[in-house]
Amino acid sequence: MPFKKKPRRRLSVLSVIMAAVLLLYCLRIFSLQIFSADAYVEQASGISYRTAVLKAQRGEILDCNGREIAVNREGYNIVLNKAYIDMESVNEVILSLCQLLSENNVAWIDNLPLEKQAPYNFTDKTNQVESLLSNLKLAHYATAENCFDEMVEKYDLASYNDTTKRLLMGVRYSIETSSFSISNPYTFSEDVPANIMQIVLESGAILKGVTIDVVPFREYVQGDLAPHLIGNIGPIYAEEWEEYKDKGYSYSDKVGKSGIEKLAEEYLHGTDGLISYKIDAKGNILSSEITKAPIPGKTIMLTIDKSLQKTAQNALKNVIDSMQSTGGTVTGGAAVIMNVKSGDLLMSATYPSYDLKTYSKDYEALAADKKGLPLTNRAFQGIYPPGSTIKPVVAIAAMEDHLVDKSESIVCLQKYKLFDDFQPSCMHRHGAIALKDALSKSCNYYFFELGRRVGAMDMTEYFKKFGLGVKTGVDIGDSVGLLVEPESDGLGGNTLQIAIGQMNAFTPLQLTSYVSTLANEGTRYKANLIDKIVSYDMSETYKETEPSAIENFSIDKNIINAVKEGMLSVTEDGTGSAVFKNYGIKVGGKTGTSQVTGKADHSVFIAFAPFDNPEIAMTVVLEHGASTYNVTNVAKTIMDAYFYSSEVTVDNTQPFTVLP
Repeated sequence: MPFKKKPRRRLSVLSVIMAAVLLLYCLRIFSLQIFSADAYVEQASGISYRTAVLKAQRGEILDCNGREIAVNREGYNIVLNKAYIDMESVNEVILSLCQLLSENNVAWIDNLPLEKQAPYNFTDKTNQVESLLSNLKLAHYATAENCFDEMVEKYDLASYNDTTKRLLMGVRYSIETSSFSISNPYTFSEDVPANIMQIVLESGAILKGVTIDVVPFREYVQGDLAPHLIGNIGPIYAEEWEEYKDKGYSYSDKVGKSGIEKLAEEYLHGTDGLISYKIDAKGNILSSEITKAPIPGKTIMLTIDKSLQKTAQNALKNVIDSMQSTGGTVTGGAAVIMNVKSGDLLMSATYPSYDLKTYSKDYEALAADKKGLPLTNRAFQGIYPPGSTIKPVVAIAAMEDHLVDKSESIVCLQKYKLFDDFQPSCMHRHGAIALKDALSKSCNYYFFELGRRVGAMDMTEYFKKFGLGVKTGVDIGDSVGLLVEPESDGLGGNTLQIAIGQMNAFTPLQLTSYVSTLANEGTRYKANLIDKIVSYDMSETYKETEPSAIENFSIDKNIINAVKEGMLSVTEDGTGSAVFKNYGIKVGGKTGTSQVTGKADHSVFIAFAPFDNPEIAMTVVLEHGASTYNVTNVAKTIMDAYFYSSEVTVDNTQPFTVLP
């Protein structure tokens, strides 16, 4: 009897299953007709969606007062999108684009390291040639002709003439090495004019897969303002791609290549967003939606004062141009100002210089200028014998070692005859002279004797304490200078030369660090260019630089005061008084001329001010400038801007009256 119930139970189970299946079908039909109807209508009408990268703005660079130095503006890029371009007809699309751009004198990207004119030899870019050979799987000894022939076959270019072949392979190779994909469109040409943008947008049928992206472009408000410090941005090279790809960059991104732009790349580079486009069958954009908002890079606030920087640059340019026009031998110069309480650099100027706005166009000419060396940052990389500006630290060493007293007189006989190998002379026969006047009148004989007493080894150790011949710690890097490391004090005449600033050579930045340490009575701060890092809208601070002492040693108060008094005398009645004698603020300074074999002397001036409560330390160097009058004149003009700019109008444009 129980077995008779099983068929009925099975029928019930089957009925439930059938009901469930029917319900699912009904729900699916309902979903298709109600919820997905629009999508199927769009598909039937040729509607599609494309997601593209929305470029983030690069962080800006501002001066210490928030004034703009490097900012962004919107521009147009011509872009190839792999999802829509027909690779079988890509050569014809490229030719159409190139013809359009050529007619309007607009360049396109071509990273192929072959000359653009026959016979199509390799360019001088060694790393890029190696990448080309690797990409084509050719041996390291393959010729440019081998590469050319290989690309003709690879990119199906046999039907074109040689000029067109070179044009096409340049673009095709650039596309191939850019990680071109649906998610990574290829930038064909950057920053095109608005009329070109409009033509491309109206030529969708002919230029299938070619679109216009609105992207931010770097703009330097004053391209000639501190270009060696600010630096520049440029494309990611093939040999750099692996490094940047792992950090989330796309191949078309621009990255810092030098200066602050390179140093702060991790902060300046933003995070790209995504935008989704709704496109009809004809390729027209019906609507767009930002699905991931881009995050702009962070803003860098420098320690540099824009106005002070411009004043210093103009002062250097004016005096150097004026001297050269009257037959002077000067070839260049540099000036640096440091905040003595923090190590912050308020200004760092070098001349000759260049303009970031035209840097790429002018690069070959700039690099070829071996006389003016405009690409060299003389303030950080140029090294010069300090001449008599070394004498204050030699005096400190002698007094700290109890080898001389500030009141002790040394009789200057003009010619110093103690050593047989070197018997130098002082400029004058000063007779009995003590420290203050020895600094004021820059008596070499006095410092020959101090150098002999101290010895080369001990002098060298004091130089290091004051930041000479050692790194300053500045953010973008500097030269270590040239510091003789004597193994004994038996150097004879060389010891005398070291005592008056010959033998060794230092950067203007190191000299500024030295005089700052002197003004601070033994505290040497790390040189610094970045004040703080803030959000793009400046509402949030991420990092703020604090003063960092990298040397802190005690100097007897009486000793440091004696040296400072001598440096004050330099500007009031000594070798710097022609310019500073009646200056409104007391300045401690020291002039120097350093000998250069076969050429005119360099002229150097170091200073700190105000004398009673120092705020700034300064160095000015005129390369082969000879006259100390001109170098102190530049320093005075810069000090005018620092101390009096809010009270008087400082004219930075008029040429100096200079001494030849």
